[in-house]
Amino acid sequence: MAQDYNRPEFKQLLQKLQEESWQLELLISGFAIFGLFTAYPSIKLAVDDAQNSQQMYSFVIYSIAWVSCAILIFNLMLHVLLRGLWIGALGLRYVSGDIDYENLKYSPKFTKYLKKRVGSFDKYIATLEDYCSVIFAISFLLIFYVLAITFTILSIALIATYLISSENLPTWLSQGIGIVLILFIIFGMFFTLIDFITLGFLKKKKWLSKIYFPVYWVFSFITLSFLYRPLVYNFLDNKFGRRLSFALVPFYILITLSLSLRYKTSNYLNKSFNSNDISADNRNYEDLLNESTFIDDVAIQSKVITDPYVKVFILFTESIENRVYSFNEGLKPENDERGLGSDIIISNTFIDDIKRDSLKREYLKTFNKIYHTKIDSVTYDDEFIFGKILNNKIGFETYLSTKNLDEGKHVLKVNRMYIKGRDTSYYNIATIPFWYFKD
Repeated sequence: MAQDYNRPEFKQLLQKLQEESWQLELLISGFAIFGLFTAYPSIKLAVDDAQNSQQMYSFVIYSIAWVSCAILIFNLMLHVLLRGLWIGALGLRYVSGDIDYENLKYSPKFTKYLKKRVGSFDKYIATLEDYCSVIFAISFLLIFYVLAITFTILSIALIATYLISSENLPTWLSQGIGIVLILFIIFGMFFTLIDFITLGFLKKKKWLSKIYFPVYWVFSFITLSFLYRPLVYNFLDNKFGRRLSFALVPFYILITLSLSLRYKTSNYLNKSFNSNDISADNRNYEDLLNESTFIDDVAIQSKVITDPYVKVFILFTESIENRVYSFNEGLKPENDERGLGSDIIISNTFIDDIKRDSLKREYLKTFNKIYHTKIDSVTYDDEFIFGKILNNKIGFETYLSTKNLDEGKHVLKVNRMYIKGRDTSYYNIATIPFWYFKD
């Protein structure tokens, strides 16, 4: 069929499909909206989880899915609304035909004005049809724009991480070529944006087009524009499509701003705060966590403790592992396996298991050297081990005795060691209030 696109029969088939496409549009929009509304809370939860756990790869992937989901929900709901209005207009036309301005018996001034501004009812139906078709098509085009922006930013991040910051490459390669590539992508991104906003200005000027062409060619692969370029140019060569595309931008900005609006009931209190000696955040108490809330770095078992101990759990993040490496360089492996990978193990010998177990013990020993706990002003001799918490989150846990605590309010502090030059200091990562009462 790809070779038959110039045949009259194929063009007739396309014309027939165009006329009946509204049925498929409504069917796809209905199923898509239902699926998107079902998936949206789970995707948002996955974004929050990845952000809380500092899992950068997962955060990027889920963020793309979340933004794409939000765009599709808005555009497809707008499409269904306008398509429903279009169907209603068709039904009304079947009953009453076109608008009879003479039958309304308005004054000549109003009759002339309405004929000019409102016009024919058939024109109104045709305009609605154009709006519906363009909005439906642009909904999926916008997803490619999101991917294009994401891949461009990822390209910069990957070059900075694996080329410029690499210690295994010679300086001329990592710094020289790496910086040149970064500058090329940054300026190329700027030129591509200018060309997009100006509807192809850089392609129209003969001397500019020669300079811009290499950038255009490279960015067609980075942004995957070779997959959706026909759609873009079909929009650009149509005045109505261009106007509607740019008209949707303010709507997206307004929606984003509206989502940030909050009604404030106090100048001092709000719903977002962290735990300290005068406030308690539910994210720091294990019994108050659920499937939609995540631990904020450190958690204890409850606000009110009647047990003879305080359970302290520190959530694992990649920054903790980097910190362990900085204190114990011998633990840093030659091949860093962090990031995306497979659970399939090609070979694993008994000797490797013993070596890995000994390294885990050294890892834990280093962690215990870095992190310390205090209740009020008393430093505890804690010993953290590997553990898990709700939602199968991994981390480090220890138990502190409450034998010497008086009944009432107390404050747990978790500090970590850091070395600046020759000085060793401690940085507070969590301050959690709790109340102790003997059972």
